[in-house]
Amino acid sequence: MSDHNYVPSSKIGKWFNDRLPLLSLGAHLADYPTPKNLNYWWTFGGILTFCLITQIVTGVVLGMHYVAHADLAFESVEHIMRDVNYGWLIRYVHSNGASMFFLAVYIHIFRSLYYGSYKSPREVIWIIGMIIYLLMMMTAFMGYVLPWGQMSFWGATVITSLFSAIPLIGESITSWLWGGYAVDNPTLTRFFSLHYLLPFLILGLVVLHIWALHIPGNNNPIGIEVKKPSNNTVPFHPYIVIKDLFALLLFLILFAFFIFYSPNILGHSDNYIEANPLVTPTHIVPEWYLLPFYAILRSVPDKLLGVIAMFASIFILVILPWLDTSKIRSAIFRPLYKQFYWILFFDVIILGYMGAMPAEGLYLLIARVATAYYFIHFLIILPILGNKEKTISLPLSISEPVLGKMLKEDMVKNEKEFTN
Repeated sequence: MSDHNYVPSSKIGKWFNDRLPLLSLGAHLADYPTPKNLNYWWTFGGILTFCLITQIVTGVVLGMHYVAHADLAFESVEHIMRDVNYGWLIRYVHSNGASMFFLAVYIHIFRSLYYGSYKSPREVIWIIGMIIYLLMMMTAFMGYVLPWGQMSFWGATVITSLFSAIPLIGESITSWLWGGYAVDNPTLTRFFSLHYLLPFLILGLVVLHIWALHIPGNNNPIGIEVKKPSNNTVPFHPYIVIKDLFALLLFLILFAFFIFYSPNILGHSDNYIEANPLVTPTHIVPEWYLLPFYAILRSVPDKLLGVIAMFASIFILVILPWLDTSKIRSAIFRPLYKQFYWILFFDVIILGYMGAMPAEGLYLLIARVATAYYFIHFLIILPILGNKEKTISLPLSISEPVLGKMLKEDMVKNEKEFTN
């Protein structure tokens, strides 16, 4: 059933649908033809949507009790934890929800890198996704400042000071972010306003992201286009919906473990000390999901070049569809690319670990090597692989690998029976 010929059964439904075709949209989403070979790595889109809604709902409730003032912010968080009914639960869901959000988005990104979901005709989907990712990092950074603990205050001081390295306008940008000449009450007020606003902007971009996805349709593990509808597709409901719900259930078990058993393991203990401009923590680090970029920033000796490298490491992902020149999407059929993919994966893990370590000695050397490889992978290796790599032949359809395997097994079985 397609959206253009869907007719509601009730008169009220028909009247409403003629004026605002939301019911047709629902029918379209339910019947949306989806490649039947999608695996569980494709369930993280639904998980990310759940995470975003959870963050918005819990954030709105927390905003009702939070006081965005440098003298009261820390105490208001304590009030939420101790005095608000289930305030501890709402805050832990929100703070750990940010980590779960980034965990899911990193899996989503690396799945796209492995199966080539950023390639034509899905470049716009990828670019919108990267904009969402950048806004997520901004929102998470501002949210980390709001508890106004030691790590919040000094993290804000270090990161915002980076903009002062920009020639001519850097000092003005930093002063505007601070609302003065140092991180203080105006900074906290601005960050709270932006932290509250940006998730709704992200929600709008998610709608665009899904809309853009429905134009060319889903990619799939084989990486070849499927005609819609056909014997290579299934309706989104119930097949994909049930799969997404099962994956979400498993994800919620992991989420619940952090909330109820280790709610502070992903945070920093210094953030339970109220912000003090006169006492600097021994080691200032951002949240874990920003550590790879923090490592890139610190690995460059020059402050301005470090800032450029950090932003370039994000921008390079935006232009990835044009850096990877291979016509083959999936790493399944790209043996060399698959090896470099796993090198990149572990390189990012190493960068994350180095970001948590002091920027000195062996740690700094490893961070510089890892940073160099990160850029070499995208700027040199991918363009060369696209032209030089010998790929495996693609199947004619997404059903061929499964059917081919079944036919081969039947032939082996028949051969054994014949010989016996």
